[in-house]
Amino acid sequence: MHKSFRFYVQLGLTLLVCAFLIIPIILSMLAGITDNFFIGWSSGFTTRWIVQVWDTYQVTIWRSIAIALACLVVTTLVGVPLAYMLARHKGGNSRLARAIEELLMMPVAVPGLATALALIMAYGQYREFRSSLLFILVGHVMFTLPFMVRPVLAVMQSAQLPVLEEAAASLGAGPLQRFFGIVIPNVFSGILAGALMVVTLSIGEFNITWMLHTPLTMTLPVGLADSYASMRLEVGSAYTLIFFLMIIPLLIAMQWVTHTTRSRVRL
Repeated sequence: MHKSFRFYVQLGLTLLVCAFLIIPIILSMLAGITDNFFIGWSSGFTTRWIVQVWDTYQVTIWRSIAIALACLVVTTLVGVPLAYMLARHKGGNSRLARAIEELLMMPVAVPGLATALALIMAYGQYREFRSSLLFILVGHVMFTLPFMVRPVLAVMQSAQLPVLEEAAASLGAGPLQRFFGIVIPNVFSGILAGALMVVTLSIGEFNITWMLHTPLTMTLPVGLADSYASMRLEVGSAYTLIFFLMIIPLLIAMQWVTHTTRSRVRL
């Protein structure tokens, strides 16, 4: 009886915390389809704010998707071989491996504004580069690379890759054959988990992008801030609604992949 009461108390507290976090998001999304938020829902519901956002900021949405996909390609091409190197270098326990891991985490630990300022100080004098999407892409790659390396490295360290590679080598497989035929298939779940994190973080990244963008390279989160600052609340809320419709499926997929990966590791 005591255990049952404690369970319901914990459940109630959990639901209260979830409600505290979710209700403001729901209200913000509902404001995006309300005709006049200051009057309330009695003013009726409409999709004209969503249409206005799409007409005004459509380019920022496609730009964010393009940057996120480019960031995914770069972090995959760089992060997977880097994780492989860390896993093979004495199981990732050497000083060099630990130093590289610490360096990878620096852009995450350092505030995004500081990272962006460092990039501007280092490369801001190159005008064509400074005003291009590549400049933002560099910042996003620096920020998201650890989120590709860490999941892949974790799977590599738990997949007994040295044993599998040794068996493949004894059958005459070369380094490239072992990497693409043994390593990649066995760590695919880690790569997929890292890919979802990279895309999600890149689409929603604001601090670095806000410092690095120009009026011609505005992305979705920067456009969201701009819509709240310069237009009606309903427009900004409609932009938020579009943002969540893009992000929520990725978050659900990320949770599913993480759960599947953990289940396979336990087995």
